[in-house]
Amino acid sequence: MNNDISPPISSHSVQIKICGITTISDAELCRKYGAHAIGFIFYPKSPRFVWPHTVKKICNYIADSLDTVGVFVNESFDTIMRQVEYCNLNTVQLHGTESPYLVTRLRYQGIKVIKALFTQRQPYPESAIQYDATAFLIECGRGTLPGGNATHWNWGSVKSFGQKRPLILAGGLNPKNVQSALEQANPDALDVSSGVEVFPGKKNPIAIEQFMRQTCQYQRYEPELRRIFHAI
Repeated sequence: MNNDISPPISSHSVQIKICGITTISDAELCRKYGAHAIGFIFYPKSPRFVWPHTVKKICNYIADSLDTVGVFVNESFDTIMRQVEYCNLNTVQLHGTESPYLVTRLRYQGIKVIKALFTQRQPYPESAIQYDATAFLIECGRGTLPGGNATHWNWGSVKSFGQKRPLILAGGLNPKNVQSALEQANPDALDVSSGVEVFPGKKNPIAIEQFMRQTCQYQRYEPELRRIFHAI
């Protein structure tokens, strides 16, 4: 494994969020290989659920070098804000059937908000017009858990969505198919979790490096890339 990989610095490079982080060592891997954001799952039924005190330690360790995203499912405003403030998160990802009002309320607090939409269940991509979100994450939404469940789907079906709004593509992504997914959907960013894992909650450094290398080779020029996460 080559440890000299550089982060994607081109203004046309697709940004990467690696989700389901549970340890400082995995957060460091994400930073080392050039990710722009890491995600923490606050949904108790997820196999990647992580306790707030652990998230706080990780966020303190990486300081401001990566965007820190808390992933919540149908939680209240007060619950979300309590974790944002305690863990020092700068972005919230809402992965349930949250109301547009909740998104607006969180944005009013100066927090970036990613709203998840789904092609196979509500809220559908057509609902985006209702939400004042910073960006939208789209996946198919099949399976027993709110996340992508490692399911491959028709990524190209949301290409037109990304021409109008900031698009994060998720669901079934891995080092072998990421270039195909990029070509089909032309998103602003990618969200990957199980595709770069040894098992749920434990990341694979080789898979992360390969995923980043494959993504760095894809350059998007039209339309102009939207920077969802802060540049490294």
